[in-house]
Amino acid sequence: MISEQAKQGVNHIFTKAVKANLVVEHSDCVEVAQLPDAGFSDLPGKNMVVLTISSYLFRLLIIFHVDADRSTEAHFTKFQPERSFHEVFGEFGNLCVGAMNRDMGNHFLHLGMSTPYVLESRSLPFLNELKPGYIARHQIGINNDVSLHATLCLCAYAPIDFRVDMSAVEEETGTIELF
Repeated sequence: MISEQAKQGVNHIFTKAVKANLVVEHSDCVEVAQLPDAGFSDLPGKNMVVLTISSYLFRLLIIFHVDADRSTEAHFTKFQPERSFHEVFGEFGNLCVGAMNRDMGNHFLHLGMSTPYVLESRSLPFLNELKPGYIARHQIGINNDVSLHATLCLCAYAPIDFRVDMSAVEEETGTIELF
């Protein structure tokens, strides 16, 4: 069983991580909207970048549905045009999931994180084999130019219940202070 406040907490942690980590430049505007529940068959993108956060109590798959269309590829490879889109996007996804892992570490011990891997979207129906207790879909817009979708797939091995302080201000991470 996954409580409603745990579901809200996972969505809040995801939204916060995406807004902070899918930016290429400080001026980027990232919007995240949770979509109504639906099946796996109508999700856009022919490729998925998949990352996981796991513990003894649960496995959380964070699945970014991405295609390397012109605007998406240009956005993410802006400062690294010699690298492939999926390689660069995998690093951005890793930053997002790393932030989620840190936030969830406030509520759970012994969390592990996978490296990003790319799958074809025809693998989506097999997610049902994991018997997820909760699935959430999100649309991500960046600068009104880039549109991505993400699916959160939470598989619980024990009851999951935690509360996230949704009023907390975002803390800045990753900056270096020079004296």
